[in-house]
Amino acid sequence: MTDEAAQRAAVVAEALSWIGTPYHARARIKGRKGGVDCALFLAEVYERAGVIERVTPPHYPQDWHLHCAEGDERFVETILSRAVEFPGPPQPGDVVSYKIGHAFAHAAIVTGPWPAIVHSDLDARCVIKADGTKGRHAHENTGRPRPVRFFTLWPGPIAPVAMP
Repeated sequence: MTDEAAQRAAVVAEALSWIGTPYHARARIKGRKGGVDCALFLAEVYERAGVIERVTPPHYPQDWHLHCAEGDERFVETILSRAVEFPGPPQPGDVVSYKIGHAFAHAAIVTGPWPAIVHSDLDARCVIKADGTKGRHAHENTGRPRPVRFFTLWPGPIAPVAMP
C-alpha cells in the first residue's frame, strides 16, 4: 500500500469512527457525549489520521453563509490552505463542499466510491453516512442540485481547478 493509499484509508476509517457524534456548532469532541460541526469534523479527522497539523480556525458564526456577501468563501479558503481543488470525481479521503446560502459552507469526507460520504449533518443532529448527491445538503429547497466543489490533500497528477 502506498503512503497516499494508507493515508486515505486512515482518513476514511477515522471519519467512519465519528458516526453518531452529535452535531454541535464550533465543537470538536468525538463520541456520543461530544459534538462537532462539519468544519471541525474535517479538521479533527485529517489531524487524527496524521495527514495535517492541528487546525484552529478563526471564530465563525453558525449562519455566516446566509448573511455574508456573495463570494465570501472563508470556508473554502481554509480548505484551500491545506488542499487543492480539482474537477472530480473524488476518491475516498477527498472533500466535497456544497454551496449553501451565499457561500460554499458545508463539507463532507468521501468514504467510498462517489457519492458515499460522511458528514456532520445539522438535520440528523449527528455525524452520518450519506449519499453525497441526495438530501438537503445536496439540493436546494427547489429540488435543484446545489453547486459542489471537490478538494484533495493528495493532488498528484490531477489538474487543479483554476480559481476565478
